[in-house]
Amino acid sequence: MPSFDVVSEADMVEVRNAVDQTNKEITTRFDFKGSDARVEQKEHDLTAFADSDFQLQQVKDVLTNKLAKRKVDVRFLDDSGKIEKIGGDKVKQVVKIKNGIEGDLAKKIVRIIKDSKMKVQASIQGDAVRVTGAKRDDLQATMALLRKDVTDTPLEFNNFRD
Repeated sequence: MPSFDVVSEADMVEVRNAVDQTNKEITTRFDFKGSDARVEQKEHDLTAFADSDFQLQQVKDVLTNKLAKRKVDVRFLDDSGKIEKIGGDKVKQVVKIKNGIEGDLAKKIVRIIKDSKMKVQASIQGDAVRVTGAKRDDLQATMALLRKDVTDTPLEFNNFRD
């Protein structure tokens, strides 16, 4: 029975490269001369450091530009973390990289597929949604439907089995 998985995960190699490029650009830019601005990565957490709130925003702008150039969707970034003061005027902010489909979004995807009345079945498998159907054309139509209807999170379709 043909099937595929709907997942949402960033390419961590490209994220690492974007962080390295961001740090390299920050060290060469004149407006960051003599500052302690940088971005550090630990697994799925990026920590942006800067000397002021304005510089912190500049660091995040450079990071999003580098991620976009490396074809990493910026919707993976969750910069809702609060800006913390870390001594003197220095500030930091943790930016999380979303990985996997949360339960609410998985239920929404399953609901969209069921409401479409296509001849496919969707089931939640951990942090992915598995879609199975009798025909490959139905699965491709389901992919097109999900690309159109789910816009708040970047989705990828992998593990396609025939």
